Amino acid sequence: MTGDDNPTFDRRSVLKATGALGAFLGFSGVTGATPGRKPGPKKNEILVGLDDSVSDLRGTVETKIPSNAKIVHENETLGYVAVEFPEKAADRAKRKFKENVLEDRDVEYAEDNATVKAFYTPNDPLYGDQYAPQQVNCEGAWDTTLGDSDVTISIVDQGIQYDHPNLEGSMDGSVSNYGYDFADSDGDPYPVTQDENHGTHVGGIAGGGTDNGTGHAGISNCSLLSARALDESGGGSLSDIADAIQWSADQGAEVINMSLGGGGYSSTMDNACQYAYDEGSLLVAAAGNDYGSSVSYPAAYDTVVAVSSLDENENLSNFSNVGPEIELAAPGSNVLSTVNWDDYDEFSGTSMASPVAAGVAGLTLSAHTNLTNEQLRDHLQNTAVDVGLSSDEQGSGRVDANNAVNTDPDDGDDGDDGDGGDDTATSTITDSLGGYWDSDCWTYSWEFDDPRQIVIDLQGPSDSTFDLYANERDQCPTTSDYDHISYTWGSDEEIVIENPDTSTDLHVLVDAYSGSGDYTLTFTEYSS
Repeated sequence: MTGDDNPTFDRRSVLKATGALGAFLGFSGVTGATPGRKPGPKKNEILVGLDDSVSDLRGTVETKIPSNAKIVHENETLGYVAVEFPEKAADRAKRKFKENVLEDRDVEYAEDNATVKAFYTPNDPLYGDQYAPQQVNCEGAWDTTLGDSDVTISIVDQGIQYDHPNLEGSMDGSVSNYGYDFADSDGDPYPVTQDENHGTHVGGIAGGGTDNGTGHAGISNCSLLSARALDESGGGSLSDIADAIQWSADQGAEVINMSLGGGGYSSTMDNACQYAYDEGSLLVAAAGNDYGSSVSYPAAYDTVVAVSSLDENENLSNFSNVGPEIELAAPGSNVLSTVNWDDYDEFSGTSMASPVAAGVAGLTLSAHTNLTNEQLRDHLQNTAVDVGLSSDEQGSGRVDANNAVNTDPDDGDDGDDGDGGDDTATSTITDSLGGYWDSDCWTYSWEFDDPRQIVIDLQGPSDSTFDLYANERDQCPTTSDYDHISYTWGSDEEIVIENPDTSTDLHVLVDAYSGSGDYTLTFTEYSS
């Protein structure tokens, strides 16, 4: 930092390469790789790109590589060579090589031969007809987990057709008949009529079989319990619903979904929700389908996560209730799921949005097994994506499975809260990006000698997608070579670095994946 306590920022242009990575046939200009070079990921290789004027790629780079490395591949058309290091080579040795080779004016870049993976696409035949799992970025989450059967989601609703081909593998077999019928006071929660579809549809959204070659893909492969508290007419008494909530908690359900509501405040229902919350369950409920009205109960209770509904374009559904109690938004218009008997159909309602959020909660617990219900609730909010609606309409934003599963709950959930005794230093800059080809690199000089944490926050235009990268080394990040990354649809991103390396300035890249506009970049540094 400079003597006047203002940050020192150096801006430089960054060349952004555009195009797609994937499998290609018919290469030209690619000279032979070393015989026996293995296919697939090349984690121990550094790619060195040279200026167009260089005619001898190999000869130019060969004099600069250490004795334990070798050139294993070159592409004359694209002007790069691949340098392979031994598997046990230290990261600092590869980093030092990149720094040294970049000193040659003929070298344009040096980057890790990063591994690029296809997003997880399930084999369910109706997956292409769905949009809800895609909208909440399940594919990124599914790369990590499809959902753990040890995590149970209880569906307090009409009965679930538990022998449906796309549900029978998901039902929690620890309970007889996979649940209990509170509406008829018996041990079998099976639907009474074919038209009693609501519970089967809701269950299929949260936990229908994913990647099982059957029907649609549910949000998770977590286990399901059926707590039938609504009868074939779709109605249920407060006492039946309250009993079903209490029972679900007693069965150890980590998540309880309630796609139901009405009747106003009830002390009995409030007490049931409080009981389940105290027992460790996360309660998720539909906000209601009377557009313009306030959030209905039980969603409006303090112990319950209220979920509003979005359509396929991430606009607020034209039926969704709104209000300050909304915590998350999720797709709820025309959502495809299971129905009786052995069939599939699209339903609309906040009843459909709620189990999407409940399924994401199940995925999150499958990846982060030690979260309490309160921590899980905070994490879902902290990893949600702002889709440009008001807080009364979307709460913290649209629930995001990829963020929730693949973001460490310790990295960013409470990063800007501090502990009340820390010194902080905050610096903000504003700029703009012109389009998908544009990016800015900023250098941040540290305020504290040994900070415990720095939070880098990007706020950009809602109709564009800007990504955020950071390096704890003396090199600007690229979209393929970085130490930290935050990328979602939209332009609001955050990177939290615990115990950062202050031996060199922090380098941060703001990259326009699509769109253009102004952005604000804020650095908040916390002392030890």
